[in-house]
Formats: sequence, structure tokens, C-alpha cells
Amino acid sequence: MSGQHGHLPEAFHRRRFLRASGIVVATALVGTGMLARITDAAAFTKAERDKLSPDDILAHLKKGNERFYKGKRESHDFLAQQRKTAAGQYPAAVLLSCVDSRAPAETIMDLRIGDIFNCRVAGNVEDPYILGSMEFACKLAGAKVVLVMGHTACGAVKGAIDDAQLGNLTGLLAKIKPAVTATTYSGEKTSKNDAFVDAVARKNVELTIADIRRDSPVLADLESKGTIKIAGAIYNLKTGKMDFFAA
Repeated sequence: MSGQHGHLPEAFHRRRFLRASGIVVATALVGTGMLARITDAAAFTKAERDKLSPDDILAHLKKGNERFYKGKRESHDFLAQQRKTAAGQYPAAVLLSCVDSRAPAETIMDLRIGDIFNCRVAGNVEDPYILGSMEFACKLAGAKVVLVMGHTACGAVKGAIDDAQLGNLTGLLAKIKPAVTATTYSGEKTSKNDAFVDAVARKNVELTIADIRRDSPVLADLESKGTIKIAGAIYNLKTGKMDFFAA
């Protein structure tokens, strides 16, 4: 009995220490706003989205990708986000990304339901339907960033390099071929050369951005006024990192 009583004070103090430590940590998290993000990870409100500049939104996307590739993604309550966005949405950006299953934009930028519009098509190329979706997103729904996101080892790019022919895919790959011929590269220009494939993927993003500006006076006007920013990015399948760039 005396041995058991002798251990009680130590256990008691250990519990008190753990409780106190938890209070200190929680207080620190509240002070930095981190706890609010973890426990109430809901989508943007209109007021929150509207006060952000295009550069603020790009910084938000970059920080999200940094959390992703460092293995520090936020804890998401997707059910709460679904419920919060059911009555309305206020996305901050519209993305044009590839259908590749390894490059889901919302995941690799640690985003929530309702944060972005995402147009996906093999090779991340634009067409009238994509442009119409972007014009809706920016002019009517208030998104402030148009981001064209390609990725390394892109199968659509490889198909364009190889002049692949397959049903409707043939016409899609034709939209990527200008990037193949426009890419300045001194090495082997084949789909088996990863460096060349990735160089073409980047050029394809650059040309797609130019096409968006040319083919959508609505978006070009918004960009000229500083209302939106159009940018590009390449996602590295091996590292998980995104390389953002202006074009």
C-alpha cells in the first residue's frame, strides 16, 4: 500500500503537467490562427475572397503546395466544407490542368472544397468551352487568378511528339504540336527523352496562356485592368513541387 501511495503524487503531477501543456499549445495555436484553420477549415466567404489580391491568391496556392510536398497538409473536414458551400461558392481562382490522375490540383495545393474552379483536359489546352468556363469563373463568379498547370512526364505531350493518332484524341494532340515545334532544345527531341518532354510541357503552358489572352477578350480585358492575373505552373510528379511562373 505504501508503494502505491508513493507513486500517486508523481502520476498526479504528470497529469497536471500534460493538461497544462495542452492549454499552452492550444493558446498558442489560437494566437496564430492555426487552430481556427484546423477546426473550422471551411471554404472562402465572399468577403474573405474579395479582399484578396491576385498576388495574395497565388501566394495561397504556393503555400498550399509547399505544405503538400513537405508532408504538412492541413486537416480537412470535407463534410463541413461540403455543407458550407452548398448554399453558394466564392472560388478565388480557376485552373486549367491535365486529366492525369497523378496531378489532382486540389490535393497538391492543399485546397478545400470551394477554393477553386478546375477545368481538366488532357494536355491542359484551351478551347471555346474552357474559355467560356473561365470567363464565367472570373467575370461573373469573381475568381482573380487564371492558372494553367502542366506537369512533368505528360502523356499527352508525349503523344503530340510522337504524332499519335486515335479518334478524337488526334485533334486534341494537334493543339499541343505547336509547342513541340516551338520548343528550343539542343538534345534528343523524342518522347523517350524526359527533359525534352518536360521542356515541351512548359512551352505548351506558355502557348496556352497566349491563346487564352488572344481568344478571350473578356479575360484579356480583366487582366489589363489588374482585376485578374494569368499565370502558369508545372507540377513535378517526382518531387511533388510546383514551379509557378508568369508568361
